Amino acid sequence: MPEPFDALRRPSAPVDPDPAFAAELRDHLSRLILNGAEMTTTETPTDAQVHALAPYLVVTDARAALDFYVEVFGARRRSDPILMDDGRIGHAEVAIGDSVLMLAEEFPELGNVVAPVGGPLIRVEVADVRESARLAVERGAELLRPVEDRGYGLGGTIKDPYGQRWLLGQAAPAARADAPPVRHGEAGYFTFQVPAAEPAKEFYGAVLGWQFSPGRVDGSWGVEGNGLNGGGLYSRPGLQVGWKVVYAVDDLAAALSRVRAHGGTAGEAERRPFGLLADCVDNQGIEFGLWERPSE
Repeated sequence: MPEPFDALRRPSAPVDPDPAFAAELRDHLSRLILNGAEMTTTETPTDAQVHALAPYLVVTDARAALDFYVEVFGARRRSDPILMDDGRIGHAEVAIGDSVLMLAEEFPELGNVVAPVGGPLIRVEVADVRESARLAVERGAELLRPVEDRGYGLGGTIKDPYGQRWLLGQAAPAARADAPPVRHGEAGYFTFQVPAAEPAKEFYGAVLGWQFSPGRVDGSWGVEGNGLNGGGLYSRPGLQVGWKVVYAVDDLAAALSRVRAHGGTAGEAERRPFGLLADCVDNQGIEFGLWERPSE
């Protein structure tokens, strides 16, 4: 005996929407998307949010631009792009870090066109500036300024193939929200000094599962998975091999004087993106570092 609901079920049949309703909806979406009004989309869950100031780009090829931003910047797609009747993308969103980037195709009839010189310069933080610049150029971007450290971290400038200029910056390692501030005399950082970085990364990644991200200084790598809140890998010729502890001090100049007065060797203070740093050797020949945090 057949199930009653199976017997009563009728096949689904698509129907055309009411032409007046379809025209009204299309006009409403066009005004919302192309004239900058606020709108709601079906989004993939993400920690990114639309902040008080958010970039909205006009690009020459939105489909290709979306692929470019995903591959080069590590962007995450937030929803399917909204397509207009002629196939152009009227609105799309991606998440980069905790921010949302919005973009649309050119609509000259509405005055939305790519600026002749690439529009404003937008800074984007990436995990590896050099790798992102390399990928960008490989995918057709123009390298406007090579990647280098000018005293405030690695950075470089590109112009993507779709008309937008980008300042690539090194993303700072995520800080633990529950981590207390480092006080004078406490270990502020642990550096695992090795003769060559790549063999060490391959070995400890395979054996211990450590994960590495580029640091702010050439030759340095952040490490996740070693159990240390502030531990990294560093490679440079002439280093003492092994773990080196960097201690926090309130006054670096005074601390260096105490090192010398008690039989140690104190190097010169160097300004880094994370504060003042000096390499030292104690009275038994063991290397360590002193770090003065930047003032709040």
